[in-house]
Amino acid sequence: MQTHYEQIGGAERVRELTNRFYDLMDEMPEAYELRKMHGPDLAPMKQKLFEFLSGWLGGPQLYIQKYGHPRLRARHLPFPINKEMRDQWLLCMETAMDAMHIDGVLRAQLSQAFAKTGDHMRNQAEPIDATRPTADNPFPIGPGAAERKEHGLD
Repeated sequence: MQTHYEQIGGAERVRELTNRFYDLMDEMPEAYELRKMHGPDLAPMKQKLFEFLSGWLGGPQLYIQKYGHPRLRARHLPFPINKEMRDQWLLCMETAMDAMHIDGVLRAQLSQAFAKTGDHMRNQAEPIDATRPTADNPFPIGPGAAERKEHGLD
């Protein structure tokens, strides 16, 4: 069975994915906030992501050989990563895979893995919408006396 690294096409294609990802981050207005989190020169980040993806996809462990265990979440803690940042990152990666015509089972597997990793990277709580009912607050706007009594809140 081939690794994702082999299925995608090896080092050349992983580098292409990485470059497209960062080019899109630079170009897409939808990724503006994400782009602001990076320095002006994306070359070092492109290299690190290429090295990381190489091993993460089942190819040579270039990142680990240079830097040790990726410790992704710990290395990203200095950066505020919320749902919006995760979504911008995923948008750039999904668009890069679109541009490279990565599809089928490989695409589904990569999309799922990127989404799972993106969720893992989140380190900021989302604001609470006080107008939405929750288990703790079924009447966020404030129930009348009848609703409170009906639901055992009085």
